Amino acid sequence: MPMSLSALPTHAPVADDFEQVNRIIHERLASGVTLIETIGHYIVDSGGKRVRPLLVLLAARALGYEGDRHTLLAALIEFMHTSTLLHDDVVDESSLRRGKATANDTWGNAPSILVGDFLYSRSFEMMVDVGSMPIMAVLSHATSTIAEGEVLQLTNIGNADISEDDYYRTIRGKTAMLFEASAHTGAMLTSAPEAHKEALRVFGQELGMAFQLIDDYLDYAGNAAEMGKNVGDDLAEGKPTLPLLHAMQKGNAEEAALIRQAIEKGDGMDHLETILRIVRDTGALDYTRQQANDRAQRALEALAIIPDSPFKDSLSLLARQAVERSV
Repeated sequence: MPMSLSALPTHAPVADDFEQVNRIIHERLASGVTLIETIGHYIVDSGGKRVRPLLVLLAARALGYEGDRHTLLAALIEFMHTSTLLHDDVVDESSLRRGKATANDTWGNAPSILVGDFLYSRSFEMMVDVGSMPIMAVLSHATSTIAEGEVLQLTNIGNADISEDDYYRTIRGKTAMLFEASAHTGAMLTSAPEAHKEALRVFGQELGMAFQLIDDYLDYAGNAAEMGKNVGDDLAEGKPTLPLLHAMQKGNAEEAALIRQAIEKGDGMDHLETILRIVRDTGALDYTRQQANDRAQRALEALAIIPDSPFKDSLSLLARQAVERSV
């Protein structure tokens, strides 16, 4: 693990575990096809805090796990996540992620999709090595739910009539599900009480919801240089995220009509400054951040029954940081 990560308070209690995860990731990227290794290393080494594998490690250690399968589980979770990033950037026609050119922008769509498929397939090979059918069942279900969430988001592009419930269903699938599966499967490695494993499952789900809500908030309130992507990307794609849904509900007829047009016609970037003002003035940003805060609080409440430890402290810190971040 890079020193910048191992020094973070959230990562420090499992720094040695994370070093092993990093070794496994690079070992399992090995392929006789050079392009797979090139793109694979490009994307997994492109930054990010690897929150999902971190959840695996912290959940397992928080419940007293002393074996070594949690590092393999954490590595395969990162492969699953990385494969979705490769696919998402193709679907979204993204050219920038974490301040770097996306793989599809550099090598093209076809290689990105196929290398994403390789990483997904490799993650299932690693699941077999973990050797737990219950864990495989959870992760297999998670992959289906994530795919459903991505398709649901795709079908909702340009649809200004979705409800907040529709929005939450989408982000639970496409984002929160892998957070949930990460914390849950890490806990499942242990012999802890079922109530403790369930608490960590709920923690992961609520953390993932808070994380995505802040992502959607930052698309209208963030700084492009800090985020490593462009402000208004969701608007440009016609994605009806919570800030827009709330702004339509609270704005006047003219404001609501402009946002509806932006979603339906995909011409939001032509009216970006006006829409940013509407989103601010209607309280949509404050509302979205409050929903994220509520989810983070639920995550913290779920941890209440988990025994105190440095690992639990890191989980609590993750929940707080999820809603305080600017990137």
